[in-house]
Amino acid sequence: MKKLLSKNNAIIAVVITSFILLPFQVNALRQFERRTPLVIAVENVGPAVVNINTEEAPRQARNPFRGFMGDELFKKYFKNYSPPNYRGKRSLGSGVLIDPRGYILTNEHVIARAQNIKITLIDKREFSARLIGADKQSDLAIVKITSDKPLPFVKMGHSNDLMAGETVLAIGNPFGLQHTVTTGIISALNRTLPVSKNVSYSGFIQVDVPINPGNSGGPLLNINGELIGINTAIQQNAEGIGFAIPIDKARRIVKDLIEFGQVRRGWLGVSVQNLTDDLVRLFKLSHQYGVLVTKIFKSSPMEKSHIQQGDILVTIDGQEIANKSSYQDKIASYTINDVIRFGYIRNGKAGKSKVLVSAMPKNYAGDFAKEWLGLEVKNLSKNLARHYRLMAREGVVVVSSSPNSASGKIGISPGDVIRQVNQNTITNKKDFHEALMEAGKLSSILLLVQRGRSGYYVTLEP
Repeated sequence: MKKLLSKNNAIIAVVITSFILLPFQVNALRQFERRTPLVIAVENVGPAVVNINTEEAPRQARNPFRGFMGDELFKKYFKNYSPPNYRGKRSLGSGVLIDPRGYILTNEHVIARAQNIKITLIDKREFSARLIGADKQSDLAIVKITSDKPLPFVKMGHSNDLMAGETVLAIGNPFGLQHTVTTGIISALNRTLPVSKNVSYSGFIQVDVPINPGNSGGPLLNINGELIGINTAIQQNAEGIGFAIPIDKARRIVKDLIEFGQVRRGWLGVSVQNLTDDLVRLFKLSHQYGVLVTKIFKSSPMEKSHIQQGDILVTIDGQEIANKSSYQDKIASYTINDVIRFGYIRNGKAGKSKVLVSAMPKNYAGDFAKEWLGLEVKNLSKNLARHYRLMAREGVVVVSSSPNSASGKIGISPGDVIRQVNQNTITNKKDFHEALMEAGKLSSILLLVQRGRSGYYVTLEP
């Protein structure tokens, strides 16, 4: 009898306990059901997202009496005067830790001109960061923090298999609201954003995820919490239109920034042009995308490939080339020793070729100037100044210009003085050649040319 009562008591205790615990079990089950892949992604990646606060160098007020009294006299009679310091401009952005050693990936425009960079983690730890490298052309930068404790980080995923319509999320600091999570879908891929009349960037991921000031530099994630892009820009005067840099494009840039502190963009040695309606008819093409190879330079990487003058380049690593701007923007993300896989059309037949991106040989700059621009220059000497009756005091003198070259067609002629190349000041041939080697990676070049007393800017598109 005692055993039976003991057994019944145990059963009653279990039943009572079950009734007591049932609400907690139901809540736990409901919470488990609510932990969607998005929630898990935020939990995993959130700690690696950082707040970036930057401050530009302060501007010191100018002594208003300096022009006619001099600093020493001013200090003598105004001993207690101290010119006010105008606080440097502050800006706020986001970034993401991509390495346990403390490397943070963000946008170049987030840290541009910053004198001080402060990083805040989700656990409120604050760090002073140092700039490792920045690249304005791709709008990417790497900063680094040092910690005695392990740092959270997220590995870079892939963006070559993204699909329009798939769910994505962004984490950032819009308007200073730290670690704000927003979700949406991929609206389109390979979008081109015009920056100016002659400049545009392509290959962006378009999303309808809300991206606001402060989100720049933060991660764009897929539903599995994989880093697929860096949130960069919004469409002005529009809602639900944001853009992110694909992580596959960023990966090559990041590697160079960490290792070298800058992007070592290489040289292919080729000139291309857009396809016109007449060219499409001439080549009997069924489409108008791609670029026409107009020239291949001697001893260049492109000359060592199977691609020839007159071929039409249609893809780069499987991605369609829309036009010359698209071509140049895609090429800009490749660095020295990268291999580019081109798809081309020749005589109506498709072909493929690999090209190894290489550095331009330093002794090739003079020949490159003749081939690319049709120019030959010399240092500005007294003899040349007398011969051409020059007014300029610095720069290089054009001594020959091929009539059918890019320089000749725009009107540059012997006796003109080149004073700048893409805003780089030119004082001698060495400066000119170095600037030209850098400009050789671009699709166009801006020159400041002086003729007589007048100076004017010209853009050459070889």
